Amino acid sequence: MDPGTGGAREPVRSLYIHTPFCTHKCHYCDFYSIVDTRDRQAPFMERLERELEALSPWARGRALSTIFVGGGTPSLLRLELWERLLATLGRLFDMSEMKGGVGEFTVECNPETVTPELMKTLKAGGVSRVSIGAQSFNPVHLKTLERWHDPANVGRAVAMAREAGIVRQSVDLIFAIPGQTPEDWADDLSRAVDLGTEHISCYALTYEPATAMTARLKRGEFSPAEEELEANLFEQTLATMRAAGLERYEVSNFARPGTECRHNMAYWRQEQWLAAGPSASGHVAGHRWKNPPRLDDYLAVTGGLGPVVDHEGPDRERALVERMMTGLRLAEGFESAGVLAEADAIRPTAGGRLEVAARRMADDGRLTLGSRWRLTDSGFLIADRLIVDFMDALEG
Repeated sequence: MDPGTGGAREPVRSLYIHTPFCTHKCHYCDFYSIVDTRDRQAPFMERLERELEALSPWARGRALSTIFVGGGTPSLLRLELWERLLATLGRLFDMSEMKGGVGEFTVECNPETVTPELMKTLKAGGVSRVSIGAQSFNPVHLKTLERWHDPANVGRAVAMAREAGIVRQSVDLIFAIPGQTPEDWADDLSRAVDLGTEHISCYALTYEPATAMTARLKRGEFSPAEEELEANLFEQTLATMRAAGLERYEVSNFARPGTECRHNMAYWRQEQWLAAGPSASGHVAGHRWKNPPRLDDYLAVTGGLGPVVDHEGPDRERALVERMMTGLRLAEGFESAGVLAEADAIRPTAGGRLEVAARRMADDGRLTLGSRWRLTDSGFLIADRLIVDFMDALEG
């Protein structure tokens, strides 16, 4: 799309930037990343600057409200390149909400690559939130995941962020790792909670295609966690987080009230966001697209916007399906009357089928009905299955 010919109806207020560099490819990860040799960071930044300049007209007229820099390992970028990126953002976009403490600017960090100098630079550029990839505090389980960091550095990274004035921190954990016991997971949860962060993400290990973890599984190097154990760990997570004052606002995400990740909420609420960097995905005016997932292809583009892959134009039925899928993953659920009316507009009688499916889920204790349909605690345990049931009902 061209911002001058049919771009966003309203200025886009969220921006995602993907940095592909890592020191090591973790075995479970299916996000686009490459092992950094530090020789392509500067060309990447030059290309990224051109892309951000081409994207900036879509945001013109409003301040950005959320920015998220993910990867890869964004904290691996050299300090002078971070200074360039932050200066570029300040030049091309209205960053007043970031500078004023109203917006949310998140950067993902690996514990090993966090330094006081980096945190000070990020803070000066408007960063207000860091997400630290802990995954586990158990060296044995970190080795299974092929994570190469000292668990003690997680706490050090959080402390460095606080000392620099970055007041919001999040920690990522993974459960259902092969060989992990409920006692192991309890220790991981306890150590994360003791850090005093406002936000903790707890993801069940998934075996994505084309990852080293899945290849090892197929070779029989380990067995996946049994379904009953994974469910128990899921429930254990909920109890521990609630006892610590962190409420679940999405299937895998817990936060103190008012400190939810606003950028991710923009995704889950089907709002608009711009995307920059190789493999980054965007959503503007009903259009969804993804940048090519190879750094060489990304760097080969001489202009601003390059070719995209997986483009999908506006589609009412797809938008409704996405609204239901992401809405059910949120504790707030989705507004039922609007969904039912849209379903009937797309497929006559579809709204009635959705209501029948919803009543069945409610009778099973999986869903609460009303102006918003929300999954219960037991419903979250099988959220993916219930989403499929709704999709089947929609299609008839």
